[in-house]
Formats: sequence, structure tokens, C-alpha cells
Amino acid sequence: MLSIYQNMSMALGISALVAYIVGSSSQIAMMLFSTPLAYVVMFAPLIYIFFFSRKLMDMDRAQAMLHLGIFAVLNGLSLGSIFLVYTSTSIVKTFFITASTFGAMSIYGHTTKKDLTAAGSFAYMGLIGLVIACLINLFLRSAALDFAVSFIGVGIFTILTAYDTQKLKSIYYAMNGNTARAGNIAVYGALTLYLDFINLFIMLLHFFGIRRSDD
Repeated sequence: MLSIYQNMSMALGISALVAYIVGSSSQIAMMLFSTPLAYVVMFAPLIYIFFFSRKLMDMDRAQAMLHLGIFAVLNGLSLGSIFLVYTSTSIVKTFFITASTFGAMSIYGHTTKKDLTAAGSFAYMGLIGLVIACLINLFLRSAALDFAVSFIGVGIFTILTAYDTQKLKSIYYAMNGNTARAGNIAVYGALTLYLDFINLFIMLLHFFGIRRSDD
């Protein structure tokens, strides 16, 4: 579990650094988000993780860590756009709110005796609906639907943080001392919790982020 959190922290650090570099350079930002390259930046993380996650358990640890790092860079490029929309102060504030929420729910998932499988399954079903709603809102551009998606999204990823932590703890105990694939499990777990953290952060940013136009 310690390796999982270390790997996740590394990935978050890489994404944060890349996003900050992109957001603080008007030239890089214009190149990435004011041209057709914006679609590449937007969809590259999704495409990459689709293939990376499918082959993760067949890689050696070094390869898995390399691909996790590459995914973190790609996601960081995409996240760079938030610095063009929100103030840096509100982004930092939201990051710490996310970290506090994530930490509390991860601790709960690790220590609770309650089986969170039902809650996790419900949250994953809600996630499918959330994705569909986001796709629909790309065309509708409804502020009310955007608010609803963000509100529900915070609840979904808060629950998933606790559920995924408990699931990873169960996987660890199921290994029963078998360390042959421990490195891969640590990367898989880091990727899972990284995605929970990033998505929770994005959802919370809709509530706590201060737009530059309103500053």
C-alpha cells in the first residue's frame, strides 16, 4: 500500500508540474489549445490509458512505471487548460480540499470493517451515467446540467476513493505474501487512485475554482 501511494504521488507531481508549465506559458498554451492540436491533447490520455491499462499486468515493473509516467505527462498537458480558466490561487485551494477529502476517504476505506462492494458497484454505475451526461452536455452546453454533473461527480469519486482503497487492500491480502506481481499491483493501484484523485479535483474545481473573468 505504501508503494501504491508513493507511485500515485509521483504521478500527481508529474501532472501538476506539466500542467503548471503549460498554464504559465502563453506560447505553449496557445499552441496546444488554440489549434486542432487541442483535440489531440484532450483525447490522448484516454486513448493511452485504454491500451496501457489492458497490458499493465503483463509488463515488468520498470515498463509499468514508465507508462504511468507517460500517462501522467499526457494528463498534465490536458490539465494545463485549467490555468487558463481559473486563478492559480483557487486551483491551489481546490487541490488541498481534494487532498483532504481524498485522504479522509482513503483512510476510511483502509480501516473500515464495512464491506463497500455494494457502494462501489453503485458508484461505478453512476459513473457510466456521468460519462453519458458529460457527452450530452458537450452539445447542449447547459449550465444546470454542468452543475448537476459536478455535484453528482463529487459524490461518485468520493465513494470510489474509499471503495478502491478497500479493494486494493483486499488484493494485497489475497496475494498472501506472493511478491511476484507486487510491482504491477502497486502501479495498478496507483493508477486507480490517481484517476479518483484527478476526477475528484476536476469536479470540486467547478465549485471552488474562481474564473479569471470573475477575478
